[in-house]
Amino acid sequence: MKDPGAAVAANLQAMNPKKLPLALVFAVGLALAGGLRAQPPAAAQPRTMPVAFPDLPPASPACTNIQRVGFTRIEIIYSRPSARRHTVFGGIIPYTGDIWRTGDNASTKITFSTPVQVGPEATQLPAGTYELFTIPDEKVWTVIFNKGVGGWGKDNYDPRLDVARFKVAPLKLTEPVETFTIDVNDIQDDSATINLSWARVRVPIKVQLDIVNELLARIQVSMDSPMAKRPNTYLQAATFFFDHAPKDLDRALGWVNVGLVNAQPPYSYQLLYLKAKILAKQGDTAGAILAAKQSSTQAIQVEGPATPYFKLNQEIIANPR
Repeated sequence: MKDPGAAVAANLQAMNPKKLPLALVFAVGLALAGGLRAQPPAAAQPRTMPVAFPDLPPASPACTNIQRVGFTRIEIIYSRPSARRHTVFGGIIPYTGDIWRTGDNASTKITFSTPVQVGPEATQLPAGTYELFTIPDEKVWTVIFNKGVGGWGKDNYDPRLDVARFKVAPLKLTEPVETFTIDVNDIQDDSATINLSWARVRVPIKVQLDIVNELLARIQVSMDSPMAKRPNTYLQAATFFFDHAPKDLDRALGWVNVGLVNAQPPYSYQLLYLKAKILAKQGDTAGAILAAKQSSTQAIQVEGPATPYFKLNQEIIANPR
């Protein structure tokens, strides 16, 4: 088979010899282009993908602790460092009088949904969010509630924004706490304790809520109203007055007696147990023992001999004062 390029060159030379070199170049270019088109494409080289560094566990993981005390919601957001065999207080947290963020990373924040009182002098704090700082010391800690928020650690701490600053004696723990912990404990209707615990140290921060007087008044208004009431209503009202109004036990006893008129178990023996406690407080020993025995008899009939009301009433019978 003849070369197509050579045939083209011969034809061009016969037509116009002066243009032979240019025609040859053109023909050779066409031949080369055809040959290149006939070659298979080169294989694509694989691309190397970048390798991302993996996420690692945080040294001081964040924690959110939410606790309801009475009508108040307490939310604590903080980071929790661990001791990891280090000496904590007097070591990595030195006793030098410096401010401590009370945790790690961002500053520790505490939010109260209602007004509260904090510390031994019951300093009033409006509802809101506060940063918690401390100054650790071997004998007495300084606890600081600061209204500045959004800071990282103690970098933006401004003492002019302190709203509460008081002293607290640290308690020594028999068992060490490995990871820094803030919890809410000793919970009552109107108080609780925020504990800062790490290594062998616990710092208690007293929190008080002013709700008792308001609730006593609201309960009284409700009980004086003509609305229908159930035995459980009388039980709840009398129990709250027994716990928080020791000078008004006659009112609580009156509600118990009205509630017993139509009460069925379990409210009947619960009301009788409360009646025994009230009479014992008032010095009516015979009445307290009688009510306690009646409560025990009913509770055993309903719950069996393992009922906790048997032991509770036995305590009154054994010591009705």
